[in-house]
Amino acid sequence: MPEHNHKKTPNTQNQQPLADFKVGVDNVIFSVDTAQNRLLVLLVMRQQEPFLNSWSLPGTLVRQGESLEDAADRIMSEKIKANNLYLEQLYTFGGPNRDPREKIDSYGVRYLSVSYFALVRFEEAELIADKVAGIAWYPVKEIPQLAFDHSEIITYGHRRLKNKLEYSPVAFDVLPETFTLNDLYQLYVTVLGENFSDYSNFRARLLKLGFLSDTGIKVSRGAGRPASLYKFNAEAFAPFQDKPLVFI
Repeated sequence: MPEHNHKKTPNTQNQQPLADFKVGVDNVIFSVDTAQNRLLVLLVMRQQEPFLNSWSLPGTLVRQGESLEDAADRIMSEKIKANNLYLEQLYTFGGPNRDPREKIDSYGVRYLSVSYFALVRFEEAELIADKVAGIAWYPVKEIPQLAFDHSEIITYGHRRLKNKLEYSPVAFDVLPETFTLNDLYQLYVTVLGENFSDYSNFRARLLKLGFLSDTGIKVSRGAGRPASLYKFNAEAFAPFQDKPLVFI
């Protein structure tokens, strides 16, 4: 029988030195402007190279002894004040050459971005303009050219936000404790678009599911008849957690 050579060709990747990383945190902060039916994202003007004077996501390099969550919270606290806010880790962007500094760093340092996404209501979000030359809300549909791969991060965050709204109670983290069904519906329309559901179907479905509690209080807004105020019941929602299309 002929002999077979079982030697494997060496994997060139195994011979490469281990990568050295610096870790940044970038926040995709969305706000829902239901009055004008706009989903906005917060951008800041970079004050240093690379991409000096380019719009980018609010971000920072992680400091010694600082957790990723603390870095994300630090960015939020430096840029925005809001009573009701949702924040979660989004994704890690770490492809080679995503940051121009990698080419000029003689030690071959790679720059990772651990991204977070946040959601607030536009009317509740107060921007902190101190020490920042450029900070602005931009409609997601009208984003200018951005530094790094931040356009890709926003696209990914927008997709995650849509998915979260379909199967999780994220909306109730950004609404006041009591709200009308129309308040809730307008938030969904702003993020998901006009055609995701009509109001009557949305209302009937949510009330049937049973995790909204009627407070017995009614509010008058405009010329229409008074609307009931509801509260979110987290305990009643538990059986539906992470089941898709609860709201659609």
